[in-house]
Amino acid sequence: MKASWRARLAGPGYVILNGIRVINIITFLDIIAASVVMLVKISLTSGFFFFEAVTHAVTAGVSIFLLISELPWLCSYFDRDWPLLGHNSGFITLGIAMFMLGAGVLGNLNRKDMGQDHLGMTFWQIVLSAGVLALVMSTINFVSSFVFADGEKGVTARQIRIYGAVAGQKGEIPRTGSHRTFRLSMKREDTLPIYSPQAGRKSPTDRNSTRFPLKIEKISSPPPNDAASSRYSRDESGIAPPDLAHHPALKGEYI
Repeated sequence: MKASWRARLAGPGYVILNGIRVINIITFLDIIAASVVMLVKISLTSGFFFFEAVTHAVTAGVSIFLLISELPWLCSYFDRDWPLLGHNSGFITLGIAMFMLGAGVLGNLNRKDMGQDHLGMTFWQIVLSAGVLALVMSTINFVSSFVFADGEKGVTARQIRIYGAVAGQKGEIPRTGSHRTFRLSMKREDTLPIYSPQAGRKSPTDRNSTRFPLKIEKISSPPPNDAASSRYSRDESGIAPPDLAHHPALKGEYI
């Protein structure tokens, strides 16, 4: 019942998630505009205004980067170098980043120099809308990452957004099988045959008995060499060695 419900949701999910993508892009554009407004309207009364300006610039830069990740460009780059923003991942990282950006933008409105009197009603509303929209969309992305994903088939919400109902038929390697694939690759040598000059090629099942099929009787007791042993009893001419009883050291006067 659960699998059929996921399968029926994949088709409408393609439309819904692409609609959410458009709103995400609008949210990032709003955050960029709000950062530029606060950067222009920054107060120069304190000597630490430079660091506040860097904060707004970083916020705008991160928003531009996340905006590009939502566009159908540089997909291979994000899959390779930023896998948490690639199509094999959900929207959890995107939702967390949007929440942090929205909270940071709204936190700037707590200062007096960022009030309505200093920014003006129009610019103040831009900053307010950017923060509120980022918080709302972060929640929507977080929830949609679980609702539209199919963990049993290894299909993520981003894959549903790209492929729709045929996301499970694109030949993607599921996350649930990644550990199994790793174990098979680590044990790849167990599936390869071993060549031995004595026994030829051996099957993987025969290899469990021994790695080096050596016969013990060939190396434990080498056969005697009659030619080598006879050198110490008789030389090549056939003359026997002298009797040691006639050696001068064994005569009576030396004993």
